[in-house]
Amino acid sequence: MDREKAFVLWFDELRRKDVDLVGGKSSSLGELTSSTDVPVPYGFATTAAGYRYFMKETGLDHTIKELLTGLTDVEDPVQLRNVTAAVRKAICDVEMPVSLAEDIRRGYIELGEKVGESDPFVAVRSSATAEDLPDASFAGQQDTYLNVKGADMVIQKVKECYASTFTDRATYYRTKKGFDHLQVALSAAVQMMVFSKAAGVMFTVDLVTGDDSSITIEGAWGLGEYVVQGTVTPDNFKIRKSDLNILSKMINTKPVMLVRKPDGDCEEQKVPENKMKAQVISDEQVKELAKYAIAIEKHYGCYMDMEWGIDERTDKIWLLQARPETVWSKRNKEKKVQTESEASTPMTTDRVVVVKGLPASPGRIAGKAHVILDPAQIEEFKDGEILVTTMTAPDWVPAMKKAKAIVTDAGGMTCHASIVSRELGIPCIVGTKSRSQEATTTITNGMEITVDATNGIVYEGLVADIVKPAEAPQAAGSAAVAVESAPITGTKIYMNLGNPDLAEKYGVLPCDGIGLMREEFIWTTFIHEHPLYLIEIGHPERVVDQLADGIRKVCQALSPRPVTLRFSDFKSSEYRNLKGGDKYEPEESSALLGWRGASRYYDPKYIEAFKLEIKAVQKVREEYGYKNLHVMIPFCRRVDEMAQIVALMAQEGLRRGPDFKVWLMAEIPSNIILADQFNEFVDGYSIGSNDLTMLIMGCDRDNDTVAPLFDERNLAVKRAIRHLIAVAHKDGRTVSICGQAPSVYPDFTEFLVKSGIDSISVNPDAVAATKKLVAHVEQRIMMDALTGKGRADTEDYTW
Repeated sequence: MDREKAFVLWFDELRRKDVDLVGGKSSSLGELTSSTDVPVPYGFATTAAGYRYFMKETGLDHTIKELLTGLTDVEDPVQLRNVTAAVRKAICDVEMPVSLAEDIRRGYIELGEKVGESDPFVAVRSSATAEDLPDASFAGQQDTYLNVKGADMVIQKVKECYASTFTDRATYYRTKKGFDHLQVALSAAVQMMVFSKAAGVMFTVDLVTGDDSSITIEGAWGLGEYVVQGTVTPDNFKIRKSDLNILSKMINTKPVMLVRKPDGDCEEQKVPENKMKAQVISDEQVKELAKYAIAIEKHYGCYMDMEWGIDERTDKIWLLQARPETVWSKRNKEKKVQTESEASTPMTTDRVVVVKGLPASPGRIAGKAHVILDPAQIEEFKDGEILVTTMTAPDWVPAMKKAKAIVTDAGGMTCHASIVSRELGIPCIVGTKSRSQEATTTITNGMEITVDATNGIVYEGLVADIVKPAEAPQAAGSAAVAVESAPITGTKIYMNLGNPDLAEKYGVLPCDGIGLMREEFIWTTFIHEHPLYLIEIGHPERVVDQLADGIRKVCQALSPRPVTLRFSDFKSSEYRNLKGGDKYEPEESSALLGWRGASRYYDPKYIEAFKLEIKAVQKVREEYGYKNLHVMIPFCRRVDEMAQIVALMAQEGLRRGPDFKVWLMAEIPSNIILADQFNEFVDGYSIGSNDLTMLIMGCDRDNDTVAPLFDERNLAVKRAIRHLIAVAHKDGRTVSICGQAPSVYPDFTEFLVKSGIDSISVNPDAVAATKKLVAHVEQRIMMDALTGKGRADTEDYTW
């Protein structure tokens, strides 16, 4: 048989090298089937030769070429949607050539004979031949059809897989990447359907820390789609590769599952009460999966990303997919030489817990603790030490940038230490006081400790099996970012950033711009002095020049993508910590709800300082030429405040227009309730979910005592957000979100997309994952709309 001309090839005839014949997904399934002892559901793949024969024999190659001439502007969503829909319809309407259809039919019948069923359910998965090529990832951009039954239906679904080569997103992506639409061929993998009672994903490297000594397994009840899409929070297991010891378990509540009905259709069902919080797979199954993961990694010679399922009828574990992991596999594997002090410090295998807290920024690190209780001691902090303190504030940033980990007594997921640590990419544990003992009284200055911020535990000494001595960490922010290709999404995915020095590092991520640039970083890192003090001593230019220089770095690294700068939002207590601040700042019992944000800008006591911020923005836009810079007004309580500030900016030369947008940080209930009036003075909103949740729920987000009550996913918050989106859209205003919630809760992100939000801004480490999640949600919304299966919200979000 001439494999190059065959229309159908069985998995055991395929190898990993056959990407050109059957695409990345099909060739990987073939490699697993033919070259390992891992249990893989059997099947076959249609080939690129079959796809090209289909196109030529039906004349579709000419038809599609002609239809694509109507796509003159890929940025026009209406034109893109209409042209691609016409192409897909042409493919689905044409009759499949007889010889190709008969080969698929014979393959389906033979597959039934192999699995002992006359008319088996199968999965038909698309596999593009450009799917796994470097810098040209088309993964996830074509379709998969589950529970397909009958030869005629399989043939139809193969055609639909062919048609999915021309989805809006895939067509847009190829255009942007410069690929010829007619050169990409598509394979369809026809595979025995596994009806999973439990399913999930598995990785041979820790996706957060890059630690390759353990395996991560995630799973939930039902079919695996709900794990991949982020619909449920799965159970999480970490297994040490060397001895298959289960290092940790995180058993989560799993309220819903996707299940197969007898007719093959899938539906969402509630998980029975007794299973919601139950461990989804046994310890023995965890270890069996880990064995398969190790075998697959050894065979491929690289980190692997896998999907698995457990058959509801036989309890057999099946490996459904396996592909090379694309982030850490590309990282520079060279490790820094161990420092002299670390080399001389003996390692230990004992795990003596010092304190426990909330894992706010994951990772594992070991080193010398430096306990600081007074901000005046910040200058004593040295590079590479572990910062231990009660709680951080903006003026602590210079020390935080030197730290390789942070441990605090107080705080939650939205506190200053948590947010900054995640942006810097360093491990952080907060809230130790409420969970065990205070870090600052239990950890002594100079003590060698191991910080396991993935699990929220600080150990005594350098624990050998948590951190390897040859892998001394790099300084915060110095490691290169592994760039993972991500799908194109209709909902823009922006990035939150404060530290200008990280702009170049994170600018390579597949974000659509900066949704929130925090100006406070520049003050605390470079300026250090109160703006009114600098005016008083005759050096206002220091504010303008240093602000402009920091902002320029970000605009330059992201250009031409937009950058939204949030004007200063210090509280009076934080301003007072700047040099000279005592003279100008009031003593406020609740600075969090005091003189901050917009209320300062037009105040006669502060207006001259705000004008310096305006001049810095003008310098970046006019002198440096970065027109991608826009601004955002924080904590604006009243409509008349917004009117005054917009007028003041215009008076100083910053006028709203087509290339300069003014956003409002929507973080106060009045912003939501009076959005119809705020619309007159803004171009859009960015929801600050942290403060908005605090003010709607009456729950201090920095107070450990009420931390369990703070939840951005509360129905009251969701109703407010959906109302804002509806009212803003009536006047053509856009809505984004830049709070912490989308970086942490996939289900909240799905709610935002379904509510019609225009953009989502997340932490740098969440950009790629959020892109993928949003693409899944958007695709599901589109498919539901096309099939008329749109699902109603399970909660009432209307007022």
